[in-house]
Order: sequence, then C-alpha cells, then structure tokens
Amino acid sequence: MRTVVLTMKASVIEMFLVLLVTGVHSNKETSKKIKRPKFTVPQINCDVKAGKIINPEFIVKCPAGCQDPKFHVYGTDVYASYSSVCGAAVHSGVLDNSGGKILVRKVAGLSGYKGSYSNGVQSLSLPRWRESFIVLESKPKKGVTYPSALTYSSSKSPAAQAGETTKAYQRPPIPATTAQPVTLMQLLAVTVDVATPTILPRPSPSAASTTSIRRPEPVGHRSQEMDLWSTTTYTSSQNRPGADPGRVPKEELSTQSLEPVSLGDPNCKIDLSFLIDGSTSIGKRRFRIQKQLLAGVAQALDIGPAGPLMGVVQYGDNPATHFNLKTHMNSRDLKTAIEKITQRGGLSNVGRAISFVTRNFFSKANGNRSSAPNVVVVMVDGWPTDKVEEASRLARESGINIFFITIEGAAENEKQYVVEPNFANKAVCRTNGFYSFHVQSWFGLHKTLQPLVKRVCDTDRLACSKTCLNSADIGFVIDGSSSVGTGNFRTVLQFVTNLTKEFEISDTDTRVGAVQYTYEQRLEFGFDQYSSKPDILNAIKRVGYWSGGTSTGAAINFALEQLFKKSKPNKRKLMILITDGRSYDDVRIPAMAAHLKGVITYAIGVAWAAQEELEVIATHPARDHSFFVDEFDNLYQYVPRIIQNICTEFNSQPRN
Repeated sequence: MRTVVLTMKASVIEMFLVLLVTGVHSNKETSKKIKRPKFTVPQINCDVKAGKIINPEFIVKCPAGCQDPKFHVYGTDVYASYSSVCGAAVHSGVLDNSGGKILVRKVAGLSGYKGSYSNGVQSLSLPRWRESFIVLESKPKKGVTYPSALTYSSSKSPAAQAGETTKAYQRPPIPATTAQPVTLMQLLAVTVDVATPTILPRPSPSAASTTSIRRPEPVGHRSQEMDLWSTTTYTSSQNRPGADPGRVPKEELSTQSLEPVSLGDPNCKIDLSFLIDGSTSIGKRRFRIQKQLLAGVAQALDIGPAGPLMGVVQYGDNPATHFNLKTHMNSRDLKTAIEKITQRGGLSNVGRAISFVTRNFFSKANGNRSSAPNVVVVMVDGWPTDKVEEASRLARESGINIFFITIEGAAENEKQYVVEPNFANKAVCRTNGFYSFHVQSWFGLHKTLQPLVKRVCDTDRLACSKTCLNSADIGFVIDGSSSVGTGNFRTVLQFVTNLTKEFEISDTDTRVGAVQYTYEQRLEFGFDQYSSKPDILNAIKRVGYWSGGTSTGAAINFALEQLFKKSKPNKRKLMILITDGRSYDDVRIPAMAAHLKGVITYAIGVAWAAQEELEVIATHPARDHSFFVDEFDNLYQYVPRIIQNICTEFNSQPRN
C-alpha cells in the first residue's frame, strides 16, 4: 500500500513538471505570435459628412484645403451631422486650412443650429437635425479603442477615394487565451481512491499544449462606481452578461440607439473659471469643503459644448491651472476631476491669480468661446496676502465678470493685517451686491450653491461681458467732397479700416455702418447689413469716391436718421466724422441734436478743416473727442489714441 502511494506521488510530481515545462513553452510561442496591431488613423476627404460615418467616436486625418466654402458646415461649436467633418474642424479652430488629425464625437441632435463666421469658414443655420457631432483635438482617451477603418452608411463610401479600406465596425477580438501552467496544489487536489490503486497515465506533451484554461475576465471598473450624475455614457457590450466579444450587437452599429450625451444647458452658455484657495492657512478640512462646493456647482450646471464649460485654477504663492475649459465636456467627468485636486499650500496671492487668469486662461487654445461670457468665481479664506484692485480692473476691462466668495473674514483684532481693506468691492464686476457673497462660516458655504449658479447663468446681468470693443454701434460719416481727391479718399478708407479692425464685430457685439456725404448724403451700409469683420472690411473697400461740396451739418442729421435711429438700445452710439474742410452749412444744431440723443461724436479734421468747427461737433470734453491732422497720410497715427480714448471713457463709467 505504501509503495502504491509513493508511486502515485512520484507520478503526480513528474506530471506537474511536464505540464510546467510545456506551459512555459506554449506561453513563449504564443507571445511571439500575438502582437498588438498598430493603430493607423483613417484619412477622409473634405467633402465627407459626419452622418455618413456610423462610428460614434473616431479619429481621422483631414487633408489641406477644407476651408473652401463648397464644403458646407451647419452650426457653431456643435454641428449637424449633415456638415463636412473637416470643414467643421476648421470652423471650430481645432484645425487650420493645412489639415491634420481630429477626434470626432457623435452627440444628440438639436432643434436648431446657428451659423457663424469663424476661422475663415462661414457656417450655415439649420432648423433641426437628427444627429450632431463635436470636434476635439486628437488626444485619445485611455482605454478607448478607436477604429483604424471607418464604417460608412453606404457601400460606396467616400473613404475609398482616400485610399482607405472600409469594413464593419467591431470591437477588437479578445485574443485566444493560452495554456496556463498547472500548479502542484491543483494536481494534488485530485481525489485518489486508495482502495483501488491505479497508476495515473503520464500525460503526453501534445495534450498539455492544446489544453486551454480560460481566465475569468476582470469586472469593469464602471460597474463598481455609484452613478451620482444625470449624464449618461456609452455602454460597452463587453460588460453585459452573455455578450459574445467577437460579435457586435446591432444597436452598436447605429448612432440612433446610443444613450444621449448632454450637450449642456444653452440657457447658461458661459465660460467659467473657479479660482480656489489652496493656501496653507485654509487647512485640509476647509479645502475639502471648498471642493464639495465645486462638485455641487459642476452637478447643478449642465456642462456641455452647447452650454456652460468650467475650469479650475488653484492659487497659493503662485497660481496653477488644474484643467481648462475644454478638458471636461460633461458634469460627470468634471466632478471626478475635482475630487482628485490636492492642496498646494503657500500664501493667498489672489491678485497674482486674477492676473494669471486674465492673461492665460480665457484663450482659444484653452477652449474659450467668443460667443460665451467669461466668468471668474474667486474663493477667499479670510483675506488676500496681496492687492487685487489693479489686477481686477484689467480683468474687467478684458470682459471678465468677477464674482467673489469670502469666507470667515478678518476679526476686529485681525484687520490690521489686511493688505487691502474692502478688497472684494474693489475686485468684483459691479458693487451692487450681485457679484459678492460673504459667508460667516465654512459650514454655511453650501448655502451659496443655488444663488451662485443662478447668478452666473443670468447672462443678461453679466455687465462686464460688455467691453469698449464689443458693445457699440459705430457710424462713420465720411467727407467725399471734391477737395479730398481720389487718392486721399482711399487713405481715409484705410483709416476707417484700421479703426474697425480694433473692434469685435458681430450682430451681438460691435456693429458698423457708414455714410458718405458731399452736398448730398448716401448710406453706404447700415448697422444690420454685415455681421462679421471680413464682410465689414470688404464693404469699406467697395465704397466709391463721390466728389462734390461739403455739407457736414446735413450729413450729421442724415446719419442720426438713417444710421443711429436703428441702433440697439443696449449699444453705445459712436459717430466718427472725418472731414477735410469747413462746412457750407451750420453744424451747431445737428451736433447738439446728436449729443442730446446720446451719440458720442468724434470729429477728425484734415488739412483745411476748421478747428473751432471740430470742437463744436465733438462731444464734451472736446480735447478727448476732436483731432486735427495736417496731412491725410498721417491719419493712421491717431488710431491708437482714438481707441484709447473710447476705452478710457467706457471704463470710467461707475461700477454700481
């Protein structure tokens, strides 16, 4: 009996060694054969529309020349799938006309798409479309597999023209699992019937090498997370029980069955930066409460490309950006990123942080959208360790709406240490209380959540979005009399062009109109005729020289009636009059009428213009609104001074 048992143990050990050797050999052979396929970016032509591509998310390479207007684009930021993919990439600013790689993500359709002019591409408006897409930089997400070949909705795909092979979209198959070495304990676990001793047969090498022991697939992390957010994500078939990894369900081949991805609340389209206090004095517990408020804001705001976008900057000794506006495109991802923020420590240099945001944060490269107001919410524990007034003034003049949340201010015996008394009122956009929150205790910070969200989304009250360059109706009144001459008239038009280039032009920003006059008057174009800077500049170039007498008074009356009568109520009215001589008619009464109607008038005289007449026409004080130039060729030198005076006057308005 003892002999049989010993023989069995020897056979078992021998069998284990054989399996061990063959298993290692099999693994080595298999590892040589299995190589991860290299991802190749598919190339498409400029005329390929997103709706023709079935894949919900993909990376493609666009050729050069997609700025051509024949490649139609519909929408702004979020595009209808009827648009050219590459044309939309140029319009959005992700690519220029030289082409390159982009990441395209399909999203739900909209009830309307607004056209706009951007980066040399005029997109069109569309009332409704079943599917949309957004264009991002080609930075693949970790763990996401992008197709090397796209799936098109028709058999004759445009990709064939670009030399691309098309095939059905499917997830990469899971490689066949290899033979795993059997452990000694597994073999010894076999029940041996001592009553009927049997010599175990020696396994053949071939049998061991062909045996496949499948590893249990790891459970995805997503199933272990608690879903606290209302936004939805794409569903993977590999996470469903019983799903065949080699077969793609029909619903994954159709973009219509994807779970909807939020595009954001269009009623709260803002670009928001949170400046959070990371100074050492705040402590870990209060820093955590601060992050909880941020996470609450991220959840309350419906983050998305058609709605609010949010980034976070932490300040201490020096500010640092944790993530910018385009890093996270939904509330779920944003909240996750906020939870990972760690405290930096240091002083509480708020002024330095505001300057940093003004210079660096709201840039096109960081996702800033010209159509969305810029908002900064500054959180301060106690008081700043530097001055904020000058940095905040520059931020306001750049169009940034500054909100302040101050928590646990200085006690009476601490006020001697405050660097800048009343710092919050010196910083905020307006001092009427709308932009300020003061919280007595950190434990009451959560009460500011709802009123803060409501205020930052009230875009009609974000007064600092209006700057000297984006909130005016500018009417040029141009002398076309015989004394000017053809050559000098073109110089005057170049002067008008140089001034116009300084402003932000659109139907909602600054608008421009022009009148030419001699004895008579002619409306060259009105405020509502052109809504983009290139169109305005081209219209100025097309103005033809008229020639005749000089009736400046009649020209002012004509401009008031034909231009400024159609100005929008919320616009500053600026009249810029250029003349080279004394008027044949009276200018006093028309000039007074312009002043009474709130039209700010700048009078520029050249050569033979009468200085006293310019001062009558100009708004008070005349020294800031009238200019005399001895020669037409010197007009260009006055452009910076005129712009500076316009902005100084605008920024001197009371902040209440």
